Amino acid sequence: MAVVDTLTSQDAIALENQYGAQNYHPLPVVLSKGEGVYVWDVEGKKYYDFLSAYSAVNQGHCHPKIISALKNQAENLTLTSRAFYNDVLGRYEKYATEFFGFDKLLPMNTGAEAVETAMKLARKWGYEKKGIPSNQAKIVVCQNNFHGRTISIISASNDPIATENFGPFTPGIVSIRYNDINALSEVLKDNNVAAFLVEPIQGEAGVYVPDKNYIKEAFELCRSKNVLFIADEVQTGIARTGRLLATCGNCACADKNCSGTPEVKPDVLILGKAISGGVFPVSAVLANNEVMDVIRPGNHGSTFGGNPLACAVALAALEVVKEERLAENADTLGKIFRAEMEKLIQESDLVRLVRGKGLLNAIVINDTEDSSTAWNICMALKGNGLLAKPTHGNIIRFAPPLIMTEEQLYECIAIIRKTILEFKVQ
Repeated sequence: MAVVDTLTSQDAIALENQYGAQNYHPLPVVLSKGEGVYVWDVEGKKYYDFLSAYSAVNQGHCHPKIISALKNQAENLTLTSRAFYNDVLGRYEKYATEFFGFDKLLPMNTGAEAVETAMKLARKWGYEKKGIPSNQAKIVVCQNNFHGRTISIISASNDPIATENFGPFTPGIVSIRYNDINALSEVLKDNNVAAFLVEPIQGEAGVYVPDKNYIKEAFELCRSKNVLFIADEVQTGIARTGRLLATCGNCACADKNCSGTPEVKPDVLILGKAISGGVFPVSAVLANNEVMDVIRPGNHGSTFGGNPLACAVALAALEVVKEERLAENADTLGKIFRAEMEKLIQESDLVRLVRGKGLLNAIVINDTEDSSTAWNICMALKGNGLLAKPTHGNIIRFAPPLIMTEEQLYECIAIIRKTILEFKVQ
């Protein structure tokens, strides 16, 4: 069968089941087109995308400015490796560092690679700048995190599905309770701790938003102990939570073009996903000179990291975030969405909680984590023209593209409301 042959949904699913590793459990919908907030399956049915490729498509599917940058660069130069300079990387690095307020950027491809990069950076800084004895550096993480699936990262996980039969694991990683400042204070008594790696909101855990002051207090505690504060904003960054970064906290403004000072400026910032608008694998680690300068030629790299195609795409994607004021839109629409979900809770016993920030939200279904209720609700949502996915059994995450209009949001709220009120628990 040629790649260009028309496939039915059944055909496409059968091909993946036969020839692909079974490392995902997708919703049974086969998508072939995306534009803005919409996607279409191979049979032509149109859906609202309420997952945005786990927040990679903040700028909407196939944003014309980003696609244009991709096409234009692809016709000139796609890859040189870092054996040579190219004429796009420096421009991208300058724009991104000024955009996020850091001295240096280390380009990579995927979120997991960026997390690994940050961990290496923290260890090297710990030995060369903090004076931790050789091979004794520790990195503190939080339980129920999701930083990726590499061996070192799953060494920081307490998810049995992620860790079963993958050992032995990377040493030097200490796990504490999330949203527990006392637990962090206790572990930081160890002078060999180099860094605290944390998600400002735990997305995969079910959009678990910590207490209002947790991130700020954790940052200040790390500073007092000479420990790097590493923010994993692969999912929460790039305007998703109603601020350019979730670590901006509750500052008065929802837009980057402000004169305010963020509540927290991480020592190391990890970005991915929406830094390319979902068009090309791009990730980045940002830090100031005092941290980043421990990396020298030969210490770390990637053949594709910093390639011209990725840099051109990322530049355009970040410009879209700024020009279209996506953080401001996410902030406004997120408040509407949560208010409407609170009303739904009053109408239905099926939903017991809504939580989130900006347009990263979740509803908690009133059932056990091992039930199929949330999955079945997502199947019903699919039937009504909206795509979402459960996480942790009884939680449904809602994260549409940030270009969504208020009118479109209310259409989606109506779909969710109709689906929930008509749903029958089996």
